[in-house]
Amino acid sequence: MVRFSDLGVEPALVDVLREEGIVEPFEVQRESIPEAMLGRDVCCRAPTGSGKTLAFGLPLISRTKEAKSKRPTSLILTPTRELAEQIRKVLQPLARSSGFGVLSVYGGTPYKGQLRRLNQGVEVLVACPGRLIDLLDRNALRLDDVGIVVLDEADRMADMGFMEPVCSILDKCSPDRQTILFSATLDDDVAQIVESYQDDPARIGIGPDEVSMDSMQHLFWKINSRGKADLSAYITEKCGRSIIFCRTRAGVNRLGDEMSEIGTSFTTLHGGMNQKQRDRSMQKFSAGRSRVLIATDVASRGIDVTEVNCVIHFDPPDDGKAYKHRSGRTARAGSTGTVVSLVQRSQNRKYKRIQQEVGIKCRFTEPDVDILEEREFVMAPPVKFKGSSNSRGPKNNKRARRSRKSKQFRSSNQNGKQHDHRNGRRKGKHKGKNKGSHPVKYKDKRKGRNGPPKKARTRT
Repeated sequence: MVRFSDLGVEPALVDVLREEGIVEPFEVQRESIPEAMLGRDVCCRAPTGSGKTLAFGLPLISRTKEAKSKRPTSLILTPTRELAEQIRKVLQPLARSSGFGVLSVYGGTPYKGQLRRLNQGVEVLVACPGRLIDLLDRNALRLDDVGIVVLDEADRMADMGFMEPVCSILDKCSPDRQTILFSATLDDDVAQIVESYQDDPARIGIGPDEVSMDSMQHLFWKINSRGKADLSAYITEKCGRSIIFCRTRAGVNRLGDEMSEIGTSFTTLHGGMNQKQRDRSMQKFSAGRSRVLIATDVASRGIDVTEVNCVIHFDPPDDGKAYKHRSGRTARAGSTGTVVSLVQRSQNRKYKRIQQEVGIKCRFTEPDVDILEEREFVMAPPVKFKGSSNSRGPKNNKRARRSRKSKQFRSSNQNGKQHDHRNGRRKGKHKGKNKGSHPVKYKDKRKGRNGPPKKARTRT
């Protein structure tokens, strides 16, 4: 068995990894670390969840030099706030063992704390391009001393329109720097970055060239807009941990309101939330304190959540590429998954085009939850905050209950109706139904609505 010490990782870092229960490197780490430890530029194609953070993080920590005030010596560029925080949390204990500091900077957070830390001096800077450009414009830091640059999720940064600021940032770093690039694809703008900013890089490819659609069950179910929320709830009850993608922030919030009314355990994620709210949502979903994550495409890439059994396209993705990235949140690490697209009549043509782009061919059929594989989901207990003056329960805060952002699963709602924490259902309603045994003609679970959606509204 290959160990991290065999790859040239220094003993102090190996000890930190061992304390975290990490003893055997993944493939991407075995291939990338030796090359990066030699100081070579590295160009690696690898999917999210393959172990990239340690693949670039261990060589980076080993080769980082002490920093002066406002002059970091290592830089990691990443497309999203969530990914920046993930990287910081992984690298923090490793950097601490070497006496180095790690700081993440991104939009949606105050400048004051970031400016203070930069002024004190921090070796490893994890940054989103937009906020880093803002800090450079404020003369809050210089990049002349940056000897190692990592571009993580480079294809995602290209998709988000960050290539121009990324190039501007690279031009400000030391010309003698080591440049390490990780990306799910290496075409178009990413290929241009490799050509222009890397010097004879070690080229590494891990896994298939793109997200494989073969490991997923693809279902395209005809439905009218009124029945989409109820059907989504049934799907998640059967499949367990799921992500539901909506097109807009308003759509996420609206579906959240409906899921709250149904009694489904969920959390939300979109770009309109501040960083604290986004972190809380991701932590809740990752820890298993909610079964469902309702999100915009902000969660389609760069978020590493294991054991997602089902992805629901509540709203259609923009194109085949977006379909792949959304769907790629399931069927990871050799597992299987289910992808359900809820198709309204007006969306038929768009979904047919997406199927062609992706390379799959599936009929549009009536919903049938009985064909879904039942996956067990055990709700983790809620986190209790003792003695916090800021924690207010729903009984004493009607305003918070009415807030769209706070309409998440609770033990009791405004009407005093109790919910079962284990499966998200209201007690006393729909007795006698077994979990996962819903009929094809599902019933609307919300008060005042009886029976299945009207047949006439379910058209092809």
